[in-house]
Amino acid sequence: MRISARADYAVRAVLELAVRQQADPAGPVKAETVAAEQGIPHKFLEGILGDLRRAGLVTSRRGGGGGYALAREAARITVADVIRAVDGPIVSVRGERPTGLTYTGSAEPLLPLWIALRANVRRILEGVTIADMATGTLPPPIRTLAAEPAAWENP
Repeated sequence: MRISARADYAVRAVLELAVRQQADPAGPVKAETVAAEQGIPHKFLEGILGDLRRAGLVTSRRGGGGGYALAREAARITVADVIRAVDGPIVSVRGERPTGLTYTGSAEPLLPLWIALRANVRRILEGVTIADMATGTLPPPIRTLAAEPAAWENP
């Protein structure tokens, strides 16, 4: 599974908004600020923020005091929500959701494999909120998985 640059940037942008809103709940954050802090190309970020706004995850305000803010509490936004907003379904096979696929013959075992993969990825991404990351308190199951010695090894 690959996490696209778009999804990575989107999660980083939403996280940056959450952290800044904790520090200053009154004011929106300019896209230029998020881009500079996270090293995201500004024009690319503007497109991502537009997708996040259309998905109802962020709001925007124009003008001198304008910028972006989370549309709801960070504790009510999961990493999965952000990824879906910019990339669509979390796990797909050839652009289709695993539940929409059919296999025959020797390939039949692939379907439950892809569905299990999708379920596990969803469990992880839906189990972590932006608030979890903003406060640096990832859920224990996530910390345990990340701490496994083989987690970053390439076979």
